[in-house]
Amino acid sequence: TMEEEMLQFHEMGIDDRLLKAIADLGWAQPTLIQEKAIPLALEGKDILARARTGSGKTAAYAVPVIQHILASKQSVREQDVRAVILVPTKELGQQVHAMLDQLTRYCARDVRVVDISGKADISAQRPILMEKPDVVVGTPSRVLIHLTAQNLALQSLEVLVVDEADLLFSFGFEADVKNLLCHLPKIYQSFLMSATLSTEVQSLKEMILHNPVILKLEGSQLPASCQLQQYSIQCEEEDKFLLVYTLLKLRLVRGKTLLFVDSIERCYRLKLFLEQVGVPACVLNSELPIHSRCHIISQFNQGFYDYIIASDEHTLSAPKTEEATENKRDKVSSLEYGVSRGVDFQNVSNVINFDFPKSVDSYIHRVGRTARANNQGTALSFISATEMPTHDDVKKSLVQENGECMLNPYEFKMEQIEGFRYRCRDAMRSVTKQGVKEARLREIKQELLNSEKLKTYFEDNPRDLQLLRHDKDLYPAVVKPHMKNIPDYLVPEVLRGKIDPLSEKRRRRSRVLGLAKPTFKVRARPFML
Repeated sequence: TMEEEMLQFHEMGIDDRLLKAIADLGWAQPTLIQEKAIPLALEGKDILARARTGSGKTAAYAVPVIQHILASKQSVREQDVRAVILVPTKELGQQVHAMLDQLTRYCARDVRVVDISGKADISAQRPILMEKPDVVVGTPSRVLIHLTAQNLALQSLEVLVVDEADLLFSFGFEADVKNLLCHLPKIYQSFLMSATLSTEVQSLKEMILHNPVILKLEGSQLPASCQLQQYSIQCEEEDKFLLVYTLLKLRLVRGKTLLFVDSIERCYRLKLFLEQVGVPACVLNSELPIHSRCHIISQFNQGFYDYIIASDEHTLSAPKTEEATENKRDKVSSLEYGVSRGVDFQNVSNVINFDFPKSVDSYIHRVGRTARANNQGTALSFISATEMPTHDDVKKSLVQENGECMLNPYEFKMEQIEGFRYRCRDAMRSVTKQGVKEARLREIKQELLNSEKLKTYFEDNPRDLQLLRHDKDLYPAVVKPHMKNIPDYLVPEVLRGKIDPLSEKRRRRSRVLGLAKPTFKVRARPFML
């Protein structure tokens, strides 16, 4: 079947209302996973699908779920819950709900979708569930709570979806999933969607799927080198800050950029360093309220910010005991989930691994944030001596069939930027351990205020929400004004006359006024000096 001509959406027997919503989303043709999975799903087959991050896994099950419900509504049937979509985190639950909302734009009366994955009171969600929506999105623990409380009945369930299946067990949901299955009818269609086919996914397959079609659609979980350029630079701690200073201040990195570090503390250390040199950035901290995190991502996608600093805490172990409480699980899973997986960033031009990830999977999921769909992207990783063993493992995993490795060393001419070193040292000295601690606490308090006290106000005044920014200086240390500008004599000779370091301030001011649109430029040879 792989050799056949690509099947288009309109050739799949999909309802016209759904096709219209797909056209509105600008999907000219299906991705590989969508092309293969949707027709099989519409035939009623169970599916286990592995495809890389950004490949369109969500739509691959969302389209057949909606189509199934629309088809079933052709006959007169009692209103009931026909589909359940299980997700590992509330963030992913929100994104799945948003996707379903977009796809049901022209059939919202016939397909009602609710998301119960959030932190709302069980009693507050009860009335919504008593109306028997067609599709319920939620974490296994939250769905099980409602089943136990008899707020939700699944005797008429026809489709079960498990999204990011490889994360469910690692987040301690094994017992919940097993208990949940006792509430399901004997016959239903199932989809397992995953970025990796781990032992946990195999275990879920045994529990949920019946004679499934297994789709392993991409040998590599990242795009080819013509779409995603991957580089690494070997450097120690001080040089990491020197490099990031050069890349961002001289705007050698163009477009929206994600900077990954290995802990929340490092997020704030890097943010405060960038504050010292006049580069605004947001921290996506798992300790922040969910509304703040989603708002940061939403504004980043709209082009309000160029840089987000994030961590993915894969070194934290997930709860092992089956008795783990929902709150404890939420806390651990939120930390471990980090930002490398599932979060829907759009049009990311670059990923910079300021700290190298702890595993091959983590690298793939971080770098998978860029070069999504058919967009170009660049990934640059800073490697210290202690990070070399993991770097070697990643290189082995990225060797292509022709023997070439997709991750290549980048020979950055460090001597060209030695003039910036004293400025970097000055900025690094200003970022103390106490300053990092204070900044972290200050932002949490600030975002809690934004999230709770202003929630009602923003519901009544949605336009004002756009003015709430998350990249403001936290100022625990005095910022020296001269650090924000770069005198021409410090700019490497090869770049003089080609860049304007002072244009950044003017560009930022015009963006605040709503005059400038974000640009997504990717150089043929980025980061070049």
